[in-house]
Amino acid sequence: MVAKAADGKIVIWPAYLDATKPKSRGRKISRAKAVKSPRLSEIVEAARKLGLNPVVEEEKAFPSSWWEFSGRVLVDKKGSKTELLQRIAELIKEAREKKARAKQKK
Repeated sequence: MVAKAADGKIVIWPAYLDATKPKSRGRKISRAKAVKSPRLSEIVEAARKLGLNPVVEEEKAFPSSWWEFSGRVLVDKKGSKTELLQRIAELIKEAREKKARAKQKK
C-alpha cells in the first residue's frame, strides 16, 4: 500500500529514517545515513530548515505497523524522495550533535 499525499507533497514516515529498522520494515535510506529512532518534531524542524513547508499528521499509523500511531510529515516535493530523506536525516544528526555538545559545556 502506498501512502498518498496532496499534489506536490511527499509523505515522510519516521520509519523511513530509522536506523534501528531493517529495510524490510520501512527504512528507505542506508543505515549509515539513517538516525536512531527519529521523532516527528526532529523531522519537522529539519524540513523547516530545508524550506519544505512541513505539515504534521500525528494521528497516522505507518501501514506495516498499523497499531503504532507514529505520525507522519507531509513536505513539499523538491528533488527526489531519497535525496530529501538523506538531507533530513543529516540535519537531525547535526541537531543531535549540537545538543550533545551544549550539554557537555554545562
